[in-house]
Parts: sequence; structure tokens; C-alpha cells
Amino acid sequence: MSDTTNWTRRSFITGLGATAAGMALSSCAVSSDSPDGDSSASRSAKGLTEEARAIEQVVKPGDLEKSDITVGYVPVNDCAPFAIAWKKGFFRKYGLNVKLVREASWATSRDGLIFGRTDAAPVVSGAVTNARIGAEGARHAPMCAAMVIHRHGNAMTMNKAMWDFGLRPWYEYQQQYGDRALEEFGKQFKAYFDSQPPEQRVWAVVLSSSIYEYFVRYLSAAAGVDPIKEFRIIIVPPPQMVSNVRIGAMQAYMVAEPWNTRAIYEKAITGEQGIGFTFAQGKEVWLGHPDRLLGVMEEFIDKNPKTYRSLVKAMIEACQYCSKPENHQEVATLLTERSFTGAKPKKGPVDKFTRPAIMGEYNYGGFDSKDRTIKAADGTIFFDIPNGIPKQPGEHSTFLWRSRSIWLMTQAARWGQIKEFPKNAEELASKGWRTDLYRNIAAEMGIECPKDDYKVESPEVFIDKKGFDPSDPVGYLKSFEIRHNSPVSFFMS
Repeated sequence: MSDTTNWTRRSFITGLGATAAGMALSSCAVSSDSPDGDSSASRSAKGLTEEARAIEQVVKPGDLEKSDITVGYVPVNDCAPFAIAWKKGFFRKYGLNVKLVREASWATSRDGLIFGRTDAAPVVSGAVTNARIGAEGARHAPMCAAMVIHRHGNAMTMNKAMWDFGLRPWYEYQQQYGDRALEEFGKQFKAYFDSQPPEQRVWAVVLSSSIYEYFVRYLSAAAGVDPIKEFRIIIVPPPQMVSNVRIGAMQAYMVAEPWNTRAIYEKAITGEQGIGFTFAQGKEVWLGHPDRLLGVMEEFIDKNPKTYRSLVKAMIEACQYCSKPENHQEVATLLTERSFTGAKPKKGPVDKFTRPAIMGEYNYGGFDSKDRTIKAADGTIFFDIPNGIPKQPGEHSTFLWRSRSIWLMTQAARWGQIKEFPKNAEELASKGWRTDLYRNIAAEMGIECPKDDYKVESPEVFIDKKGFDPSDPVGYLKSFEIRHNSPVSFFMS
């Protein structure tokens, strides 16, 4: 890329970013979950609950290299295991004195690790891989993860204008058109963007080079619509998604719950109920996909191996607790607390926003008074994998498949965020996705794991029925007709 191109692109991003930021911040001076405008850090969970104080410690703090650690979390539903580990005392059980720090966005959660502000934090799927390969939007850094926090639990929201144009939830296209669903959706999707001026062609995701950004592009391309030509992608923190759609800063977004459900019930500027509807849950793009990983830096593991083992064990127990159906109501209610998502409705049940994805009672919304609530056991998967999702013997949701890191690399290459698919992809995957450590730690807990690190993803789990064989990632990459070989522009809001 020439110096001139670099200068032009930087100037364009700066100008557009300032404009978008002005639009967003003018309506979001106070966070949507912060009525009194205090900082994220001051809303972090503090102290020990009575349950935590009462728990028996199986590891003494003095036996660890570093018993006092700082752990970040982001105000979305998938902070549930962190909330439970704090409330139930799983951190304390394993000798850890954890300071929880609420992060403003997924970028700050990632960067807190890289710059040493936190010892561990959830990161979006893609952040670890892209820190290793230096994909656009990711700083080169030796980041690692040994476990998945959860699978699923996210969705794509479209605004009312897209509904009025005729777009509907993905499952309705499947019901109406069957095998032609992608083709028919693609025609309507393309027609919508053709009818809009450039400033009204904006999708938002939580972080560049993330699995959400890849899902938005993957879906669009699978429907025959080039995501590079048809719309722009901007980066917006989860709690600001709803506000930015309300003021027209973007037309659609992908984010974790409860911020999709929130859009269904949020009042628009006109006073109407609902500013958007759910087009599709992430599981409809890739069934069984990993969403968040427990990120740390490689140096932390090297210097504090006992501490790290304690942390992973505490988080596995917390994920197991969140996974049990009898605990779902407690988890959904805990998430509404100000220290976590703070997503409480002015009217109705306190867990109106957090409940659907946790309890498996997901409402796609809409503007025709039709009930689109669908019950399913795989809304958010914390540990036990429900029936209907392909799995290997011994597989549970916290297990990391290194082959999925390879898949993420194919998407980074597909959209021009790296110049070419890495020749040392397996080495990079093994350094970033520490399946070896997880398997060893899980064995100490009596948890069975798959014997392999790589697996073939079957065609039926992807929206376009295109399977993924990690033994031939370059062939997989070349099989896509819509792909890009130059860096993609991202616009920071």
C-alpha cells in the first residue's frame, strides 16, 4: 500500500470517525445502563458475598504465585460466568482474590490484557487469533486462551426501515422458500441497499477482525451480496448499539445479548415500541460456534502457572453452574444488576432483556404484533452441549478446537485483513489456542475431553451448507466467489 493511500485512508477514517462519534455521543453522554453517568470501573462488582465467604478453599492463596489478580468483563449476557464465579465464591475456592473490572467495550477488554491493566478478561472469538497474525484492527501480541466462555448468545438486529422494506427474520425465509432461502433473501437484501443513500448503508459490530464482523460478511456474501461494495462496517460498544440505531447512525448491528432483545422493546424517538427486530441469531450462521474466550497473555501463564490453573478451574465451575437449567433464572436475574449488564426494563419482569437468551425463550420481534418467540435449549451454551448440535465424544462447550482458530484465519485472509493465509497457521493456532493446557486442567477436575485438537465442521452447521476441513484451509478460502484481497477499511465510531 502506498504512502498516499495510507494518508488518504487515515484522513477518511478520522473524518468519518469524528462524525459518527459526534452522532453517537450526543445521544449517549450517559450510558444506556448508567442512569447517573458514573464510570464503568465504579460499577464493577466489589467485595465478597456471604456465599463466597462461606465456601471452603481447596487451594490456599499462599500456594499460588499471584493470588490477587484483576479480571475484566463486558456488560453483556456472557459475563454470566464471571458474575457467578464472584457471587458463588468459585474464585475464592481456588485461592484467588479477584478484582472484577467492568470494561467499556471489547476493544478495552482486549487492550487491557495487552497493556497489562488486567490479568485476564473475556475476548471475542477472533481476538486471540488476530493478535497472533496481526490482522487489521489487531495489535500483534502473544495473547492466549485455554477455554471458551460460551457459545452462541448473540444475534443480528435490523432497524424498522429494513422491516418496512420487507426484510424478515431468517427462519421465515427458510419456511417460505426452503432451499432458495438464501437466494431470495439476497435479492431483497441487495434491493434494500440499492434503495438507500451511502450514509444509510451501515452495519455495526463490537470489534474489527472479530467473529461478529466475519458473520456479517459471511452471511451477506453467502446471499450473493458483496459486503465490501454494499455497506460499511463501524465499531460500536455493546451498550451503545440501541441508541445509535435509534438516532440513525447505523441500520443494523451484531452483538451479544441482551442488546438485541433490548432493541425489540426499546421505544423509538417517535414513541413507538421497538427500534428493530432480530434477523438471525449467530447460531443460524454457524451452529455451535465459539463466542467468547478467556484471554490472557502468554507471559502470565509462564510466570503464574498455578494461578492460571486456579483461574481456569474457577471459570469452568462457573460455566457448569450457568449451564444447569435449574440455575438459569438466577443467572438471568443476576445479570440485570447494575454491576453487570444493568439492563432492567422500566416495566415488566426484571429479567425481561436478559432472560430470553439464557432461558431459551427467544423473541425475534417484529412490527406486526406476531409472536415470534421460539424455545430452544441452545440459546447460550455455557458447558453442556444440547442435542441437535454435532459434537465429538467428550466435547463440552468450554473446550477449544484449534481448527476453529484456523477458520478465523481463513476469514481474515478472505476479507483482506492479512495479505495471505499464514504458512505457519497450525503453529500460530497452537500458541494462541492452548487446548493442551485446557485438556490437562480439565483432567485434574475429572472432565473428559476430545482426544483431537482439530475437527471437520460439517456442511449442515453453516448457513450456506459449505463445510470446513482444517486440513485444506487455502482450498476452502479459494472456494468463495466473493472475497477481497486488499485491506478493509474500518470506521471507528
